[in-house]
Amino acid sequence: MYVLLRRYLHQTTKSQRRTVADMGKNCCRGKKAPSKTSVIEFSDQPLKEQLKNKFKRKIAEWTEVSNILVGEVDFLDKPFIAFIRLKEAVILGALTEVVLPSRFLFILLGPKAKLKAYHEIGRAIATLLTDELFQCVARKAMNREELIAGIDEFLDELTVLPPGKWDPTVRIQPPKFLPSTQKRKSMLFRESKPHCNGNMQHHDERLAHGHPHVSDELKRTGRLFGGLVNDIRRKARWYWSDFYDALHIQCLSAILFIYLATVTNAITFGGMLGDATDNMQGVMESFLGTAIAGAVFCLFAGQPLTILSSTGPVFVFERLLFSFSKDNGFNYLEFRLWIGLWVAFFCIILVATEASYLVQYFTRFTEEGFCALISCIFIYDACKKMINLADYFPINWEYSRNNVTLYSCTCAAPNAGNHSLLNETIYEVYNSSMNSSVIMMDREFVNWSRLTQKECLKLGGHLEGNSCNYVPDVTFMSLILFFGTFACSTSLKYFKTSRYFPTSVRKLTSDFSIILAILIFCGIDAFCGLETPKLIVPSKFKPTNPSRGWVVFPFGENPWWMCVAAGIPAILVTILLFMDQQITAVILNRKEYKLQKGAGFHLDFFCVAVLLIITSVMGLPWYVSATVISLAHMESLKMETTTSAPGEQPKFLGIREQRVTGLFVFILTGVSVFLSPVLKYIPMPVLYGIFLYMGVAALGSIQIMERLQLFLIPAKHQPDYIYLRHVPLRRVHLFTLIQLLCFVVLWILKSTIAAIIFPVMLLALVGIRKTLEYIFSLHDLSWLDDILPEKERKEQEDQQKKQEVDTSDSEDSELMYQEKGPEINISVN
Repeated sequence: MYVLLRRYLHQTTKSQRRTVADMGKNCCRGKKAPSKTSVIEFSDQPLKEQLKNKFKRKIAEWTEVSNILVGEVDFLDKPFIAFIRLKEAVILGALTEVVLPSRFLFILLGPKAKLKAYHEIGRAIATLLTDELFQCVARKAMNREELIAGIDEFLDELTVLPPGKWDPTVRIQPPKFLPSTQKRKSMLFRESKPHCNGNMQHHDERLAHGHPHVSDELKRTGRLFGGLVNDIRRKARWYWSDFYDALHIQCLSAILFIYLATVTNAITFGGMLGDATDNMQGVMESFLGTAIAGAVFCLFAGQPLTILSSTGPVFVFERLLFSFSKDNGFNYLEFRLWIGLWVAFFCIILVATEASYLVQYFTRFTEEGFCALISCIFIYDACKKMINLADYFPINWEYSRNNVTLYSCTCAAPNAGNHSLLNETIYEVYNSSMNSSVIMMDREFVNWSRLTQKECLKLGGHLEGNSCNYVPDVTFMSLILFFGTFACSTSLKYFKTSRYFPTSVRKLTSDFSIILAILIFCGIDAFCGLETPKLIVPSKFKPTNPSRGWVVFPFGENPWWMCVAAGIPAILVTILLFMDQQITAVILNRKEYKLQKGAGFHLDFFCVAVLLIITSVMGLPWYVSATVISLAHMESLKMETTTSAPGEQPKFLGIREQRVTGLFVFILTGVSVFLSPVLKYIPMPVLYGIFLYMGVAALGSIQIMERLQLFLIPAKHQPDYIYLRHVPLRRVHLFTLIQLLCFVVLWILKSTIAAIIFPVMLLALVGIRKTLEYIFSLHDLSWLDDILPEKERKEQEDQQKKQEVDTSDSEDSELMYQEKGPEINISVN
């Protein structure tokens, strides 16, 4: 009792200022001799030092403490051991270093001369109590034998490092991803029921026999709109939490980042549509359509993290439709309205018949091909726009400092015959000119050599001289802004894993990495003062083409039969939108994102159908899920543990699921017309750098990039990917080459006039994936891809294996998409 009730001394960390202050107090007061009561007194209340311990901030709230007390005494002849379990976890006063409730206590007291052994036993028990499976055993054990059985099970899974084969002084880094305990739990479950069923199979064997797990969102109900009703019921209970879950500073960073990406995308596609449709759809229509469609989708969709945008295949269809209408004398917007109404009708039929059930046939093979294509399009377009800057801002390759005195450029007057015709124009220009260097002698004389370039060209003059085509090196400056923004965004994004500054600062910097990169390089651009191309936003709310209004009338210039004929091209657009929307939805709802509120495939597609009616009536672009921007949106909302202990890697918790970020992004897009005085200072190369970052980030999130790198890595240096443990390397390479070939075919189709059949080729990917079952075994495909669903077995067989699926190797299914942490592999041969 005397030993156990002694005051416990904790090695608390103090600041240098506090340590110096305590030393000064001790010197002034002198050293007191310890009294008998101070030695044996045990405080049943936490001490002040415990309450001020900052280490508690690093530990989760629900954490419990296990106390390991070992030591040597002079009044025992043999060791005394006690393992204590409390019925309820309670705070044991000053016993623990951090004020947390305790449930288990282990006490070991013994005679002297064996202190090292006692210490190692204490470490072993502490390690034992950190194991989740042993904790379950310890909580339920009723006697000594059950406790020892739990220890034996733990020892069976132990990795032994023999002495002399490794340096015990070297610190082993904790792994980035810890293995799950589900495998060990399932083994115990199988051992407890070894003969309950003769058909019990290993996880791999079940996959090889075609038993994939179908999520609840994709199960058919057999009723009209049954899937839509289930989606609404499933998402209704989360609706209000979708708003208050956004009360975090991380959402502010996501809003600013995705807003700039959305605005840039709207301007890009709006300009392209304006050129392809004679401004029947332009930048203003793109802004208004993005704001309306995006805001409505975020309010009512099943997966509000999705960002809607115009896509490349839709743009190709719009261009071909306008050319067809113009060549045949049809009204483009009216014909387009009927196509949009037919597409919406077909989409609603697909929703009613639960066609989203087919999404389960979109395996990783199809997802990666589509995602890689869209990501490469982002990267290609960003680089192409930077290369095209050299046409608008030519590089001065022939400049020579020695010839600087020979360079000149002046404005030459137009021909004499045209001089008299320009008098009135000259007078107006001079009256409005603020250039004090221009001198007008009279209305018939102009000092042409003193005019600026714009004035000269407006008056009909022309430039003469060998330096007239000189442009400051805007292209090089734009390249610096472009690559600098990309490199800065990438570096700041991974700044949270660096060793500099406190965790809170690193986390905040990582969350605002994109915004910081934009602000930094906008400042660099303003400091240098070069006339780099800036973001141009419309300043007036009116249609781009004055001949059109904001509402398209269904009956006008076109013949009546066009209403029926519009259903033919609508079939192709329906296939395109279905594939675009659902493949993106599958990618965003991957299980490795750990979404808690579920998907809404039917509800999302229904919202797209309703928005098609609105945008077609208003003559606005059609919108569907944008893969790359949506992935960037989810990437900016990733959550990680903030209570990880020192030396422990933060764990990925999931995505901050809410509706506010997307809603604010599209509201800001709608009011961008009024923000043009501020947005005009943002250089376009900076935004192109953000596009490059989003494309590279999306490309790095798919497994095919890992497998492409394996071609260049020798076998002995290859990472320990989980699929390499189960599939021969040559089979992995063959699977990757087939995927790469499909990607090349899709890219060629996208780049030619055959882009109109792009949705059909996406469907063909599903067929190609089916033929792979004749090349690869289902075992190999279960690791490299997903197993295609087959017809449902008997209900009794499904129920029989359901329990095993829930308790089987969830570790394997999770690690298929995660990087393996560092390991120590010891041969047992």
